[in-house]
Amino acid sequence: MCKIKINATVFLIILQIFVVAAAALEETCVFDRKLEEQCLNQNYKTVKPLLDYFRQVRNELEDKEIKENMLNELNSDLMEKYHEIVRIHEKFMKEAALLNEYKNKVIKGENDLQLSKNKVEKLESDINSQQNIIVKLKGEIADKSTNLENCQLQFQNLNSSLIEKDEKIKRFSENIQNNTKHQKTLELKLEKSKSILIKKDKDIQLCQSEIDTLKRTSGNIREQQKKIQLELKESETKLIDKVKQNQLCQSELDKLSPTTCIPFRDSDVHSLNVSGIGFFDVLCNSQLAGPGWIVIQQRVGGNESFNRDWATYRKGFGSYKSDFFLGLEKIHRITSLHRFELYIHLVAVNGSVFYAGYDDFKISDEDHGYALSLGKFSETIIRDSMRYSENMKFSTFDRDNDFGSGNCAADFESGWWYNNCQHGNLNQPNMIYPLFYMEEAKMLIRPKEAMKK
Repeated sequence: MCKIKINATVFLIILQIFVVAAAALEETCVFDRKLEEQCLNQNYKTVKPLLDYFRQVRNELEDKEIKENMLNELNSDLMEKYHEIVRIHEKFMKEAALLNEYKNKVIKGENDLQLSKNKVEKLESDINSQQNIIVKLKGEIADKSTNLENCQLQFQNLNSSLIEKDEKIKRFSENIQNNTKHQKTLELKLEKSKSILIKKDKDIQLCQSEIDTLKRTSGNIREQQKKIQLELKESETKLIDKVKQNQLCQSELDKLSPTTCIPFRDSDVHSLNVSGIGFFDVLCNSQLAGPGWIVIQQRVGGNESFNRDWATYRKGFGSYKSDFFLGLEKIHRITSLHRFELYIHLVAVNGSVFYAGYDDFKISDEDHGYALSLGKFSETIIRDSMRYSENMKFSTFDRDNDFGSGNCAADFESGWWYNNCQHGNLNQPNMIYPLFYMEEAKMLIRPKEAMKK
């Protein structure tokens, strides 16, 4: 720093000397114009080393000033770094204290970890024991699940059976409601039958008591035994008569509220009581194919038009003495009670007789279009023509349910279970079944299981 100031002072002194010398030379040279060029050359030679030196000193001064500024900046930065180091040292001391605290916590944590490790080892031992138990339980659960699946299948079967039972109970309850009007008469007859049976039971008990008394007193009295045997025979005869009487009563009860033609065993019009409809007349037939048949369709006179609308076919139409159709709703209700078989009786124009049978006949409800269902085809000398109509809904000219492009009921002027379109239609005029013109046609149904009893 001091060296720089000394050099500056020397520089100023030399500069003043140079200026004085230059002025003196200029005054000397003014008087001698001729020597002007020599003066100039002499001045240049004298001043040039000084100028070079001045330039060097100036550059050194500039460099020193720059370095001094840089040194000041470095000193300032150094002070900042010092203060920052002090702050870092303070922070370090605090963190060292925290580190000691954390170290103590870590030592404590290691102790806790060791305790936890011991607990974990114990728990792992317990878990291994539990896993062995779980494996054993899984085997038992697998067996139980298999049993559960079997139980579920049984439950589903039982549930379906219960649904069927509920439907039957519902039908039975409807029958019970429809039979309330006849309940009083039936109860009176049953009371009479019960009183007679009670009286007979008392007579039998008296006879048995007398027999026991006679056996205790004298087991070898043949005459009394014969008398008792006669009385027993008379009692048995009376009981047999009473059983027959009860059967007759039951038959009469069936006739009072029948659901089929089984109780009548004749060919006449009788009243049935069917759940959902109540009492209505049907034509029973026991001549064509045995007893108990209900005629649901008949064409024998050609006096009735079978080209009717849906409402008429639902209700039924015609006369039991000639042509008629019992009615889709009645047929549905009847065939819902039991399993019915169907018998078809046909008479050709030439007098030939044809017949066909199906072992399971029924139709659905109106919501499902009174769809036709047929069982096994049997006992016939003609082909199974009605099979073409199976599962088909009933069609009329005002309700087309067939698979044809047109309206089969309108084309063939009759309602039927059309498919597309012909085959087995017993309602159409000039009926051909299958290859002959038919003069008469009858459809009859009867409970299949009831005839086996």
